[in-house]
Amino acid sequence: MSTNEDEKGSRADLGGTYTFAGNALTVNRLGYGAMQLAGPGVFGPPKDEAQALAVLREAIEKGVNHIDTSDFYGPYVTNEIIRKALHPYPDDLVIVTKVGALRGEDGSWNPAMSAEDLTKAIHGNLERLGIDSLDVVNLRSMGDIHQPAEGSLEEPLSVLIDLKKQGLIRHLGLSNVTPKQLSQAQEMTEIVCVQNHYNLVHRADDHFMDELAHQGIAYVPFFPLGGFSPIQSNALAAVAEALGATSMQVALAWLLQRSPNILLIPGTSSLGHLRENLAAADLTLPEEVVTELNAITDKSLPKA
Repeated sequence: MSTNEDEKGSRADLGGTYTFAGNALTVNRLGYGAMQLAGPGVFGPPKDEAQALAVLREAIEKGVNHIDTSDFYGPYVTNEIIRKALHPYPDDLVIVTKVGALRGEDGSWNPAMSAEDLTKAIHGNLERLGIDSLDVVNLRSMGDIHQPAEGSLEEPLSVLIDLKKQGLIRHLGLSNVTPKQLSQAQEMTEIVCVQNHYNLVHRADDHFMDELAHQGIAYVPFFPLGGFSPIQSNALAAVAEALGATSMQVALAWLLQRSPNILLIPGTSSLGHLRENLAAADLTLPEEVVTELNAITDKSLPKA
């Protein structure tokens, strides 16, 4: 999607901007993840579709121009809601989707890396979003999000490269991958972003992220607020109280300050939480606070 400078200039920059994909895409660093627009367990329709539509529309009004989604959310639900809420899309909106999984009838998440599965997924995303070409497609490697498994992505990535040559995809990224897998993928095509598990307390990707920043590749942490296990600790709560902010705002602000190549996609189905998340872009953490937050690890979290 091309950038309309007049329209872009009329909305706030959330967390500043970042340009990636060979200077082809510029987005505000604080975006929106659509996963929670689906029903419980990211399965089925939302409890309140009107609220879901309102969340998307307000996100765009407030300056969000980077939305992360997938046809396997729901499945199909989030893309259909995005189209209903926002189509025709703003010129500067970047929609990023991912492929590599299918949902079972029981809500399970199952790998779907065959040529047939991937081709069907790309066409499904295009149809439900109502567009002719996808801005960015992430190849999602399923498995343990805490320690992605090594394994060749050559075959599925080759399928996506062919679809890119057909004009159905503009740029390619990877999700839930290792540095070795990135290097192997880069021998085949340009990779513009990596989407891995990372947040204030889960920081296994620290060195990987720094290398990506050096290469000019965007890093998009999924579950920036903990996902299905929200980040909570006494230390984080104390910092937030001292700053007059919420714990989640502090966690998002910490990510924005962690590295300039981080693009955030916190998700919510609540207008109140959306406004809270977006306000994190205005929160600057003093150096001593960052040092205190850096000392928080997953070992400091309350045990379930």
